[in-house]
Formats: sequence, structure tokens, C-alpha cells
Amino acid sequence: MIIVTGGAGFIGSNIVKGLNERGRDDILIVDNLTNMVKFKNIQGLKALDYMDKNDFLEAIKAGKFNNTKIDVIFHEGACSDTMEYNGKYMMQNNFEYTKTLMEFALAHKIQFLWASSASTYGSGLQGFTEKPQCEEALNVYAFSKLFFDNYARRYLDKAESQIVGLRYFNVYGPQENHKGKMASMVYQMFNQWQSEGQVKLFGAYDGYGPGEQTRDFIYVKDVVKVNLFFWDHPEIKGVYNCGTGIAHQFNDMARAVLKFFGSGDLVYVPFPEGLKGKYQSFTQADAAKLLAAGYDGGFTDFETAVLEYCQVLAKTGGYYTNK
Repeated sequence: MIIVTGGAGFIGSNIVKGLNERGRDDILIVDNLTNMVKFKNIQGLKALDYMDKNDFLEAIKAGKFNNTKIDVIFHEGACSDTMEYNGKYMMQNNFEYTKTLMEFALAHKIQFLWASSASTYGSGLQGFTEKPQCEEALNVYAFSKLFFDNYARRYLDKAESQIVGLRYFNVYGPQENHKGKMASMVYQMFNQWQSEGQVKLFGAYDGYGPGEQTRDFIYVKDVVKVNLFFWDHPEIKGVYNCGTGIAHQFNDMARAVLKFFGSGDLVYVPFPEGLKGKYQSFTQADAAKLLAAGYDGGFTDFETAVLEYCQVLAKTGGYYTNK
């Protein structure tokens, strides 16, 4: 059996899809469907069972999975809202939960891959390499991810099974509808064009001109490829960047969306006061460690991926199925 936590979420449901394409459907999807719209992410996928995230955690603690043959746990479940200010909730959800699952995986020699985040690099002024000197947290979400990464690092030398953390950079692609304001800018701009005939970006800030804030955008299909690469190589352990190593301006993304529609204006709005000092104006993964580990799956061309995603948004509203 394979376990995918956050399996009804954005990256999790894409991993389930990738597993299905490999012929695996013995998958336990763990999630929280309080936001009921997430059911649309998994209705077209094949899985063995579903469990609520709290029920699953209690079952793990009670030993109910101790005799279950589990190949791998893809732990994608987390609170990913960078504007969530409840530190107690964030640490319980992102740190304590992940710690419990990793300790279970280590005890039973189950491969364990967890979702970390490029937010662990803070302002990025020290670079984006998987080293402590580059790391800082600008909000409690980033802190919860970084705190677990550092906790897991203590086990790397003595772990008898695989533990791998993947620091996702700016992921975009199908199945992110439920994320609302936290969905990618492709999703936001696509819907802006549909409602207003224009797309909006932040104006000048932090030494960057209008729309020139720059990110390492990675297509969700490529994120799945990276996850499956590590699953295929259980001998590899550690914390790795999951980014393309190439940065693009938000302007580039906006132009690709406008190219898809063939018309529309690009409008700049004042940078929000509430984000000042908490916003990464530039990210670019150092992909050297990932490539040195042997990943050779490549990354989808940026404009090609944006146009493909826009096509999915236009055809099915952003899902792999329109059932």
C-alpha cells in the first residue's frame, strides 16, 4: 500500500494521478475535506481507501498500521497558508504531525517523503542552497517547515530507511482550485481575465519594478516526477530543493496568460502593506544537489507549461476530469 497525505489537495492529488499512471491504485488518501470542494480533485482518480487526517493520526498512534505492508508515505498534507498567524495550530499541523509520521516510518522502515518549502530561505539574500546559513523564516508557516527540516536532519545519518524532504518552490498547475487566494498566479490571472478582461500584478517594491518580482516557478507535473524519482531511489536521504533553477518574472507569466487569450491588459496594483517584510521578491532554486542525486527528468518549458495549464482551466475548470 502507498499512503498519500494531503491526497485530495493540490500536489497530493497530482501524486496520486502519477501513481495511477504507473498502475498503482492501492493508495490510502489521507486529507481533510472540511473544504468540501477538494473532492473534485480525487473523483477521477483510483484509490483503495480514504481517511480523515485526524482519524489517520490517531490510528498511527494506536498502532493500527503496525502490521500493514506500506511501501512509501508521501506526506503532502499541511497548512500552506502563509498568512495564517496561529502559531500553535501551525506547529501542531505542520511539525508535530509530520514528526509522528516520520517516526512511524523509521520504526517500520517505510520510505518517507515530506513536503518542505522554499519559504525556508526567507528573503533569499543568503541564497537558495540547502544549507543552514541560507535559511531563515519570515512567517510562522516557514518556521514550521524549517523547524521540521532541522529535526529530520538529526536522523539522516542513523536512519535505516529513506527520509527525504522536498523544498517546493512556486508550484502551479491543475487541481489547485480549492486554494483560493493561495492558488498560483496563473490560476488567479486566468480568472481575472475571464471576469475583467485583464490581469493584475503587484507594482514596484523592494527594488523591483512593476511585475518584475521573480520566482522559480515549477509545473506540478515536474514536482510529481521529482517525487517519483526519489521513491525509485530509496538509498537517497536528505533535504533537496524542488525547483527548476531558472527564475522568471511575474510579467513573463502574465504575458503567457494573455497570449493564451489573445487579448487583454496587464494592470499593476500597489504592493499590499500587509505583505511588506514578509514577501519573497526573488527565488531561484540551487538545483545542484538535486541533479547530483541523479535526477534527470528535466523540467517543462515555462511558457509551454503555462499555456497547457490554461488549456486545462479552459476545458475543465482546472481539473483532470470534468465529471
